[in-house]
Amino acid sequence: MIRRRTLRPALAAALVVAAAALAACAPDPSASPAPTVSDKGISGLPSPVETMTPDPSPTATAEAAAAVPTDCLDLVSEDVQAQLYGIPLNDPAFGPSGVQADGSLTCIWADPASDTTSLVTTIERMSRGPALDQLNALVADEGYTCYTPDGGTRCEKTWENPDYPVTDGRTLFWRADLLIDTRYSNLAPAGYTSSVIAAIWDE
Repeated sequence: MIRRRTLRPALAAALVVAAAALAACAPDPSASPAPTVSDKGISGLPSPVETMTPDPSPTATAEAAAAVPTDCLDLVSEDVQAQLYGIPLNDPAFGPSGVQADGSLTCIWADPASDTTSLVTTIERMSRGPALDQLNALVADEGYTCYTPDGGTRCEKTWENPDYPVTDGRTLFWRADLLIDTRYSNLAPAGYTSSVIAAIWDE
């Protein structure tokens, strides 16, 4: 049986207050719904019990899992590419990138000559149970804020880099057994995550 972590009411309330401040720094600053976090966890993902219970409605169907993409450039719109202009993609200096042996995709936007500027996205298969556990743990243990846009669940957090006067952050988006995990430092193109979502689900 899959277990999920629960949140204390006090922590959930604090996260809702922090959501407005985090939205201005997130890699995709478009308007988003208010966070939906409770003492039962993230409401964007049904509980394991709910997912194992047959739905009596004959018209209710689960969304088919999307394919993991294979090309990093195909994931970003022209506008996002313009914001990333001049920053190398998948430079060998940063290690393995592109399609990995396990079928995941890693996209690394970073300049080897820079100390901090980078944007790294990993896209991989992850079923509902493990995804729910991971996202709830980020909320409970690390103060992430989560909400439910674009048919999925998105969690994010920003913080000040400990060594340089720049903002670091991480954004995760889960939908239909696919997890998009982006970590960044001093590089947060407007609309980046929404562009990746639109490219994968053809929206």
